[in-house]
Amino acid sequence: MAVTFDPAGYAGQLQAKRQRLVELLQPFAAPEPEVFASPPEHFRLRAEFRLWYEDGQPHYAMFEPGDNRRPILIEQLPIASRRINELMMPLLDACKADPQLGRRLFQVEFLTTLSGEALVTLCYHRPIDEQWDIAAQRLAEQLDILLIGRSRGRRRVLQRDYVVEQLQVAGRSWRYQQIEGGFTQPNGQVNQHMLGWALEAAGHNSDDLLELYCGNGNFTLPLSTRFRRVLATELSKSSVRSALENIADNQVDNVTLVRLASEEVTQALTGVREFRRLQGIDLSGYQFGTVFVDPPRAGLDPATLELVKGYRRILYVSCNPETLAANIAELQHTHHITRCALFDQFPYTHHMESGVLLERR
Repeated sequence: MAVTFDPAGYAGQLQAKRQRLVELLQPFAAPEPEVFASPPEHFRLRAEFRLWYEDGQPHYAMFEPGDNRRPILIEQLPIASRRINELMMPLLDACKADPQLGRRLFQVEFLTTLSGEALVTLCYHRPIDEQWDIAAQRLAEQLDILLIGRSRGRRRVLQRDYVVEQLQVAGRSWRYQQIEGGFTQPNGQVNQHMLGWALEAAGHNSDDLLELYCGNGNFTLPLSTRFRRVLATELSKSSVRSALENIADNQVDNVTLVRLASEEVTQALTGVREFRRLQGIDLSGYQFGTVFVDPPRAGLDPATLELVKGYRRILYVSCNPETLAANIAELQHTHHITRCALFDQFPYTHHMESGVLLERR
């Protein structure tokens, strides 16, 4: 589904995505999807630009997929957050004016939050040192940003390498450490809708939750309020570090986080293999009634599919509706869909997030 930036046509594009999801889930007798729209402009909290030089002057540039020779020069990006747009030209002007900042600069990455913070990473084809730090500190103070410099084998962090997001979910504010280079949901407003929907779909429970692919704890923190205990798993070391910080920062005391891949979780829970990382954790003491999964685009692997079939409820958030449908085809004999939703994280593209609640037949 080819789409372009067209706020006037946004409703039609969203309807086309809804129809696509309905058709994919139709074989499974899914209920009508709940649809959560994005703001039509300034919704994306992250942006990455290459720099393109003409007559020695740098310009922000993007490229069509597969074509790195014909740049699309950009001064403003209406899908990016207002904070990113405010920063783009003042930052570029400062880099033009100071060789310590601008010499051999080839990429600029922005990470912003709904709560107003901004972290900018400047990437260089040359070593950077203490002289860069001095110039960068002036720029950080001038623009009120956090600033990181990267060159081959080097990373210079002036203050800290993360922003702190605050998300409002079901009347409560949650704080999230979002680290530079780590995965975070790019559309903050729609992310709040996703979290609210997941809470409502989960309901209130007296048993426990197993969460796979927990990332930085995006879903873990709110869902912890709806279960007795949560066992959350994640493989990425940086995501685990952020998740542990977020659990502590939000004073959540009923979550245990373990660094395991989904395949390893399956082996541990089925008794196939023991892991040192699970020492001191009594798996037999958990009473899992619900499993929550938010897998990568490839969906659930066969072993994880077999694992989740054993749970009364499966709460599944997906970034790829095709693999979601393929996984549901494997689950339909044991579970049926009782709720589904479309979350438009990526307006003006064919990508969409969706969610389903599957309950045992």
